[in-house]
Amino acid sequence: MEPPYVVEDCRGILQLMSDGTVRRSAELPAVFLRDIPDGDLGVEWRDVTYDQEHDLNARLYQPGHLGAANTARLPVVAYFHGGGFCIGSGRWPCFHAWCLRLASELPAVVLSFDYRLAPEHRLPAAQEDGATAMSWIRSTATSDPWLASTADFSRVFVAGDSAGGNIAHHVAARFGKTGLSPPVRIRGNVLLVPYMAGETRTRAELECLPDAFLTTKMSDMYIRLSLPVGATRDHPAINLIGPEAPGLETVAIGPILVVSAEHDILRDRNAHYARRMKEWGKEVELVEFAGAQHVFFVVDPWSERADELVRLVRKFVVDHMDTE
Repeated sequence: MEPPYVVEDCRGILQLMSDGTVRRSAELPAVFLRDIPDGDLGVEWRDVTYDQEHDLNARLYQPGHLGAANTARLPVVAYFHGGGFCIGSGRWPCFHAWCLRLASELPAVVLSFDYRLAPEHRLPAAQEDGATAMSWIRSTATSDPWLASTADFSRVFVAGDSAGGNIAHHVAARFGKTGLSPPVRIRGNVLLVPYMAGETRTRAELECLPDAFLTTKMSDMYIRLSLPVGATRDHPAINLIGPEAPGLETVAIGPILVVSAEHDILRDRNAHYARRMKEWGKEVELVEFAGAQHVFFVVDPWSERADELVRLVRKFVVDHMDTE
């Protein structure tokens, strides 16, 4: 019998074999390894299990300072990492560094959630885990003594990058502004280069450069591995505003910040998403970063562009902390 061979390879981290088995490597490529400053930027953090059934981790961050008003409690950012729904963890150094920055510089309490990965767990598993994470915030985090003195759960922002931005969209569509019982209230949504696709190619996808961080070929592989078997790129899990996706005209979704990158294959889809959400009556701010690649702030969390993005997210959070 012929030994199993590699059918799909995700950056050497995940390999789907010809016999259907999945191999995952604990060794990360250098692009995901980032230095963490001594002292963790003054941020305290700890890991918890938020879903016992699926053994899912959340990393909780709180800054040692509370901003201008030391007696005030801080907004909460529920964050979902990227990775094409197939790879990634909030414990990876690159995502850890980015969440440290958000916690320290917004400042905010950041709750970074892992979720089930494909192909072992195909969509909508990851999006269901996003809903579970929000329910955990309501049922458990609000009574956590470690967070009680710092977190203001009436000021929650749902955020994520790439696949995590996709999850943030689905959380917003499911819960809206008031779908979680008090004291939890979602004030806004931060979608950083959110991952989406569709059967009809966009110009950015067709003109993709071979050395792009996320290529069209790579995106197609993630989709093959993550969507239900037999589904097309118009599946509503991945084509958020496509022909099979539900309209959101009647869903009361809070303000949305969409960040796109000029040299990202998702650029056109992110812009189209922002336009459609505006047509559905949502408050949307779209900001494109010139000269940037996909997840530029994760690839280099200490870059000047990442600095600019932190300032942008901080302004969005401050401007919408009390949005009704």
